[in-house]
Amino acid sequence: MSVPTNKKQTTPAVTPRQTMRGHTDKVQGVVHLPGGRRIMTCSCDRSLRLWDLESGAQIDEDRRDEEDMAEVVSMALSPSGKTIVSGSYDGKVELWDVETGKVVARWTGHTRYELVTSVCWSADGKRVLSGSWDGTARVWDVHVKTGKTILTIQTGHFDVYTAIYSPDQTQIGTGGYNEDAVKIWDAQTGELLATLKHESIVFNLAWTSDGKKLISAGYGPIRIHDTTTWQQVATLEGHTYWVNIINLFKNDRLLVSASDENTVRLWNLDTNLQVGPPIQHDHRLICAALSADGKLLVTGSEDKNAYVWDIHAILKDAGLEDLLSIPHVLTQKSLKDTDATRRPPIQARRIPPGFFEDTQSSTVRGTHTLSPVHNPRSSRPSLSAIPRAVLARLSSFFHPSHPSADRETELRERPRRSIFSHGPRIVEVATVQDRKALYVAPRPRPQQQSQSHVQASLSQSQPIATSTNTPAQGTSTAAQGAATTQSPPIPFRYLTNDFLHPNLPRAYGLHEPFNVTPNLGEVLALISSD
Repeated sequence: MSVPTNKKQTTPAVTPRQTMRGHTDKVQGVVHLPGGRRIMTCSCDRSLRLWDLESGAQIDEDRRDEEDMAEVVSMALSPSGKTIVSGSYDGKVELWDVETGKVVARWTGHTRYELVTSVCWSADGKRVLSGSWDGTARVWDVHVKTGKTILTIQTGHFDVYTAIYSPDQTQIGTGGYNEDAVKIWDAQTGELLATLKHESIVFNLAWTSDGKKLISAGYGPIRIHDTTTWQQVATLEGHTYWVNIINLFKNDRLLVSASDENTVRLWNLDTNLQVGPPIQHDHRLICAALSADGKLLVTGSEDKNAYVWDIHAILKDAGLEDLLSIPHVLTQKSLKDTDATRRPPIQARRIPPGFFEDTQSSTVRGTHTLSPVHNPRSSRPSLSAIPRAVLARLSSFFHPSHPSADRETELRERPRRSIFSHGPRIVEVATVQDRKALYVAPRPRPQQQSQSHVQASLSQSQPIATSTNTPAQGTSTAAQGAATTQSPPIPFRYLTNDFLHPNLPRAYGLHEPFNVTPNLGEVLALISSD
């Protein structure tokens, strides 16, 4: 006989599928390599390392640039999967051959000893975009190994933390410190197109694959913006501290975020709700990357390790495996090869003897069928002269050659028309419910409406005010300021001894260069006295 207990049921903690140990400093970046069996990581220990996803073992030796022994703080894989671009602590941008592990190009242009915190490839693989603590975003021509800067954008940020291309490569988005905002730039001219104000540093951006939404992460809630109006349309509520990285799956339905609160969160963008409990880590998270199929997530931590997580299992437990589904999309090539005017062949069966015997009495009921002699413009009787019984029976003998049992749409005829109606028969296609929209925009509160609504457009650079607490559209700067009662805490990255963030001394009136690592206590005392 079992005895009932009052113990509270708890959800089992999610544990990593594999742990990669070997780096001797923070893991700053991670990419999944083609084939789905290997990953590459970069670290402040000045190395790139290749790992086996299944065993967690390191493959080959560390990959280092012997000519430039600077910390590697950012990385991105080319669309071809053959080249990695990295950003370093000393301001250099480098290209690495994935298979040989050798540096094939070194580019200089960013201010020396200003970190290159963000690197990104254009979709066609011909350009690299980099963002730096020198306040600039630079576009590089990949085919010029010496490093030709095609475009330099003075962003107005003290530090650029993130710089990304739009999917169509026509725009660039940047985020950073000072003028805490997301800024949108013309990718060809560098012209400022729009400014999306935030209350804190913007650490990371993600563009949906159709270019219609831009997602930003900084302090607390994650924001979703409509790229037509540049208005904030939704927030993802859950994080309560700095969100360092967001990673969007290619179907635009699953988002991953990692933060200074040592957690990773999964988001269902069909509903804008969190999936399952947070994935807990022991230390602060710096990077995260989903695999090509979305089933695995690799995170990099301040504890010098990389961790592999089974995202498919988490979604399966939540009954949300479909968040990894990839809709079938016709490629441009397949569309070219398709004959839109071609109909599927019709298969007809032989009409049995006596098929029309029981319909003869109705053939001339109320109508007079003209023969071809009397009606030279037609070699066949009109459709209205054929009795319904005959048509109904004939239709049962004709079928498409490849019927589909799971068609998403069905054809319904309109109610039968009068015999005096003209024109072709109309066929109505039943509507098919699309998946829910990416965002759910709450109604703006009346007391927070402002007479001066933001009017940012692709031709203006007027700042757009949004609010973390009230993500209503049209929120004014004044309302935004009133809603913010206190500044967010200083990110951990400001206070680490090896990465004293330049914003901290600048913000408190100190001057560069900083040749001596400051005492952490003195820094905290300086902050508290402000």
